[in-house]
Amino acid sequence: MGTQSVRSHVSIQAGDFDLSAEVTALRAGDGGVGAVCSFVGTVRDHGGQGSVSAMELEHYPGMTEKAIEAMIAAAFERFDIRGARVIHRIGLLQPQEQIVLVAVSSAHRGESFKACEFLMDYLKTQAPFWKKESTPGGAHWVDARVSDDEALARWDAMPPRS
Repeated sequence: MGTQSVRSHVSIQAGDFDLSAEVTALRAGDGGVGAVCSFVGTVRDHGGQGSVSAMELEHYPGMTEKAIEAMIAAAFERFDIRGARVIHRIGLLQPQEQIVLVAVSSAHRGESFKACEFLMDYLKTQAPFWKKESTPGGAHWVDARVSDDEALARWDAMPPRS
């Protein structure tokens, strides 16, 4: 981690978020920011068991936020970043609604891109959320995907920066 103070924000919320407002908040007051990378995930209208009419997300309050804060701390150790914001929605969501935001700032784009992908890979596999999809065949809990675990494994193989 650099000499700048750690600037991070985690929110688990039912309500939607405004990407522009979140990026503005991430950059606010930091003249050293030269790049911001953001990822917005949305609810798909299809899943492993066909069409999806809704997705319901649950979490364990307190534990989920701490897990994500630890992921952000790991990102600060691995990458030369200046700030990070993570918002994850819970509750009942419809297809095409925003479900997650990861935004990372840095002096240069490369570190922001890598840190944003790192955080998203950890969120997909390590954050304690439970997802239930509603389909014409009924509701079912969504299991972790092998491809998400494989994406995470590549970060484990890379040592943090020195």
